[in-house]
Amino acid sequence: MFELENAKITQGLRRIAIDPVSRVEGHGKVTLLLDEQNRIHQVRLHIVEFRGFEIFIKGRPYWEVPVTVQRLCGICPVSHQLAACKAMDIIIGARELTPTAEKLRRLMHYGQTVQSNAVHFYHLASPDLLLGFDSEAAQRNIIGVAMKYPDIAKQGILLRKYGQEVIHRVAGKRIHGTGAIPGGVNKALSAEERDELKKDLPQLIEWAKAGVELVQRLHEENPSFYNSFGLFDSNMMGMVREDGALDLYHGYLCAKDAKGVPIFDRLNYETYTQVLREEVKPWSYMKFPYIAELGPEKGWYKVGPLARLQTCDFIPSPLADAARKAMLSIGNGAPVHSTLAYHWARIIEVLHGLEVIQELLDDPDLLGKDLTVKGERQEEGVGVIEAPRGVLIHHYKVDEDDLVTMCNLIVSTTHNNQAMNSAIRSVAMQHLDRRIISEGLLNHIECAIRAYDPCLSCATHALGKMPLQVELLDAEGTRLSILSRNSSGEFHTSEMYA
Repeated sequence: MFELENAKITQGLRRIAIDPVSRVEGHGKVTLLLDEQNRIHQVRLHIVEFRGFEIFIKGRPYWEVPVTVQRLCGICPVSHQLAACKAMDIIIGARELTPTAEKLRRLMHYGQTVQSNAVHFYHLASPDLLLGFDSEAAQRNIIGVAMKYPDIAKQGILLRKYGQEVIHRVAGKRIHGTGAIPGGVNKALSAEERDELKKDLPQLIEWAKAGVELVQRLHEENPSFYNSFGLFDSNMMGMVREDGALDLYHGYLCAKDAKGVPIFDRLNYETYTQVLREEVKPWSYMKFPYIAELGPEKGWYKVGPLARLQTCDFIPSPLADAARKAMLSIGNGAPVHSTLAYHWARIIEVLHGLEVIQELLDDPDLLGKDLTVKGERQEEGVGVIEAPRGVLIHHYKVDEDDLVTMCNLIVSTTHNNQAMNSAIRSVAMQHLDRRIISEGLLNHIECAIRAYDPCLSCATHALGKMPLQVELLDAEGTRLSILSRNSSGEFHTSEMYA
């Protein structure tokens, strides 16, 4: 949906709003400013939803936090629960879990990776990729895909279903489960449950391989479009194992510049505040993180599948690693920055997730009964995990009464904030500049945002720092006054009375 607001003139420019952005989780909009020749002057992604978890979690007992914060999202609750649990592990002194607890958490997390990435690729992105960015809007959805490509739609639905079933078996239910707790997990896995999860894995892996081949074929059939759409250079950040392998559950932070040169490597994520900063801008409720040593102008970066497949040295599962090498080959030795390559990387991670699940289900530790540990109590804990959308940071402080006194969340979509804005500017200049604006062309903007699979509900903002504007209107709708607060917390009032 978009509206042309001719009545709103900014120095002679017309304003077009895409409100809301569709096929994403949460609420956001895009505004474009154009002149009389339809030249693009400004493009911005606005996050208009406010959640406030960083504030109202304060004062709650620490053991409530993992279950509470997963309510940030209905798509990736497992990621929030596990990131919070990892932080609380440190709070209770449980730095090393039992092998069973560690592997059950990993199983749950890789199930989350499969189901969330499958939802995005097949339900949200495939209508654009398979039906065309300019196709009829009423048909450009999962129903349209199911009508034209029934096998692909069915595979996507069943891949997601399997990931949800993995979560169900470990966490107790598919959405907002309670399986992970500070110090471990509270539910063992039975042999029957394990065997049920193993039953369909070979077929699921074949479907994931077909998904990878589908995206690769799309890139090969139209390389000039796929490799240039939303193209811009940026830094990248992801999490790796000590040996440089991709690890979605635990590891070290690694950042590289646009040419693939390391900025920092194998960084203990508990020290993230030494390398990352957050900036607030007046037109969005979402913060703008950046790498401190590079500053806000040059230090922003992207996270998520495309970033982490290039910050790691290899994927520790053979099928996915071979697929990764094929994807990176389109860069001819240089990093791949095309926005649409996110979909390629995402479906590779579905394949990787299934390979990891297969390996875990063959591990005898998975059926153990030793589920929790604890140690010396601490006052502060940081938990980091690779959510499907990218690096997710949970940071808490807890007082002697076991109550949370500080909560800072930097979610994947927040890390990608500047990257998404750069992507839509690039697409606007490529496909909309000096053209007659149509719904199909505006969908190109939405496609650029969707590639990041943003979870706008998760992108919390600290209360008291967010920019805010309140307008007072009379009964006829005439604006009487405006009260605004800038990103520094300063208030300004504009009276409109005659």
